[in-house]
Amino acid sequence: MSTPSFSLVNNANGEKLDLPAVGGTLGPVGLDVGKVYDKLDVFTYDPGFSSTCSTKSAITYIDGDQGVLLYRGYPVAQLAEHCSFIEVAYLILNGELPNAAQLQAFDQSIRKHTMINESLKGFFGGFRYDAHPMAMLTGVVGSLSAFYHDTTNNKDPRHREIFAHRMIAKIPTIAAAAYKRYFGQPFMYPQNHLDYCSNLLHMMFAVPAEPYHVDPIAAKALDVLFILHADHEQNASTSTVRMAGSTGTNPYAAIASGIAALWGPAHGGANEAVLKMLEEIGDVKHVPAFMQKVKDKVDGVRLMGFGHRVYKNFDPRATIIREQCHKVLKHLGKENDPQLELAMKLEEIALSDDYFKARKLYPNVDFYSGIIYKALGIPVNMFTPMFAIARTVGWVAHWIEMVSDPTMRIARPRQVYTGAGERSVTALDKR
Repeated sequence: MSTPSFSLVNNANGEKLDLPAVGGTLGPVGLDVGKVYDKLDVFTYDPGFSSTCSTKSAITYIDGDQGVLLYRGYPVAQLAEHCSFIEVAYLILNGELPNAAQLQAFDQSIRKHTMINESLKGFFGGFRYDAHPMAMLTGVVGSLSAFYHDTTNNKDPRHREIFAHRMIAKIPTIAAAAYKRYFGQPFMYPQNHLDYCSNLLHMMFAVPAEPYHVDPIAAKALDVLFILHADHEQNASTSTVRMAGSTGTNPYAAIASGIAALWGPAHGGANEAVLKMLEEIGDVKHVPAFMQKVKDKVDGVRLMGFGHRVYKNFDPRATIIREQCHKVLKHLGKENDPQLELAMKLEEIALSDDYFKARKLYPNVDFYSGIIYKALGIPVNMFTPMFAIARTVGWVAHWIEMVSDPTMRIARPRQVYTGAGERSVTALDKR
């Protein structure tokens, strides 16, 4: 594919700079503006980085206008239908889907690393009883380098692989321990005969006093959810992992920074906001009035879980997760749950009302994931930790891709300064 050339001209002095076009496999080209400041004495300005490429990556491709999401070239819908989360994790890390022998070896390696150091129990005990699970995840993941400092040489491919397997294996154990701490229940050790999602459900909901049997429908729904959340290109948390990692910090610290970024209500906390909105609406009979307030742009009234920053057509993940959502509700006999009925009414109106259709305000992945989590008995404050478990795969893959690149540089954005001009200090007695 030929790439067009572009030029930038400084109208003040007539200086001209050719901007090399950086082409990829799919999507728009990027313009290399690395020399703009040196040659033209200006910065590029792009708040929120909505038109700025920060890196080259071979992991995930998104076409927001067409509703396309590819992991390593594979449509996410095909992966959700034909693959397990562990297969997709292997794909995202290694670039290709595994054969049977590779999958077995990878799966066994992940199972081998599921336990966390026993002394971390004391760490959890140090958190206040009602600490948010995301606060616990951020702190505990950041501490892992204190336990595994012998394998944090970022330049060693084997160390990177061990870190990747450890991080993906341990994040469900850490999240489940945070859940148990919050509810004052005893921690449950991982059961390595269980698959990834079944093991998570067991660690969250089992208690020592009685046997617990994992619902395979629940485990399958989580598996699909995790596939859909595994990566999403250069989003806020992934970019945070890359920025932190660009300093050469240990990988656990980089992942902890991503967890902290994910916690924000505009990012991973969006599905919590959906349930909060449903609580505020209260009853299905109030839905038409609420939707009218949304259309009238009443101050403080927002339709959460609809539309997306990137997808301007529809969220391809939402189509897949919607099917899982209705399957789970039917299986659990919760089609008539008042809050879930309310959510389905919101969906019905948004999919049929011309106002919402014209603005592409379709239900997104956050809308349905919150409903599934609620139906499975997962509390609202665990929604974002569930997201973090899935997204850890993407964070790890992006970190490995970045630190493996010999051209990696520390991230250092610039700014347009708007403060006071240079001035002299006045003596204290004269101020």
